[in-house]
Amino acid sequence: MPRGPRVTIENACYHVMTRGNQKQNIFKEKGDYDTYLMILKKYKSKYKFLLYGYCLMPNHVHLIMEPRRQEDLSKIMQGLNLSYAIWFNKNYAKVGHLHQDRFKSMVVCKDKYILNCINYIETNPVRAKITEYPGDYRWSSYKDRVFNKNSAVLDFVRF
Repeated sequence: MPRGPRVTIENACYHVMTRGNQKQNIFKEKGDYDTYLMILKKYKSKYKFLLYGYCLMPNHVHLIMEPRRQEDLSKIMQGLNLSYAIWFNKNYAKVGHLHQDRFKSMVVCKDKYILNCINYIETNPVRAKITEYPGDYRWSSYKDRVFNKNSAVLDFVRF
């Protein structure tokens, strides 16, 4: 049965998730996370979307983003996932799919719920028992957001 079209809304925020194929790790070394963030920065510059939160887990990624145009969401994620998969496969001498299925996205209201959603993704490493404190996890937006640090990729939510 074919899948239905993705629901997108003009001027909406999205919680976007993408997972490794068969839940396998998509980040093996620290440099992999840096490469993903570099590619994310490239696509952020190209499409001018706002990024309110992120968490890169070993086998999946969470992003809270607001595309400028509703049709940009799929273009952003297609480019980001494809670019990273090509790099990963070349770097690790792999072939085939890196990501499982297409990315998932849910509309997030730009009110108190978006802050709850950002908090949820940034505490993912604590729930996964990778770290005891979200500020100790290097691959999320927590430190930049909570300590109001300048970030190459993060934007701050404005209501």
